[in-house]
Amino acid sequence: MPQQRSSTVRLRTSLYEEAVAIVAEEYERDLALDDIARRVASSRRQLQRAYAEIGNTTFRSHLTAVRMDAAAELLGRGPLTVREVAQRVGYRQPAQFAKAFRRHHGVSPSSYRARRRLAVHPRPPIRAAA
Repeated sequence: MPQQRSSTVRLRTSLYEEAVAIVAEEYERDLALDDIARRVASSRRQLQRAYAEIGNTTFRSHLTAVRMDAAAELLGRGPLTVREVAQRVGYRQPAQFAKAFRRHHGVSPSSYRARRRLAVHPRPPIRAAA
């Protein structure tokens, strides 16, 4: 692969960083690559290249990872239902959210919540009757 010019690397780094900042702030909204590209004054293809070359990922994978990390945080600390968590991180359909969560974390949202609660509040050992 040919060496990129430093100005190209700087431009793509800037595009990537701006897009990452938008995703971090607005992940709960319905975000699309075209909209982000327009907001960072870039073409769709240039932003795709920035994600690939600078972030070693895709826009969709990055957005999903941000949403799944936020969902894990919400599931681990709050009383929200899985449906409410799904909506707060940008999913309209709880089933879609659960599928994405399972793919990302390896367990269902409710199993994740149960494991986190056990890790934070372990059960006392059972004592044998005398």
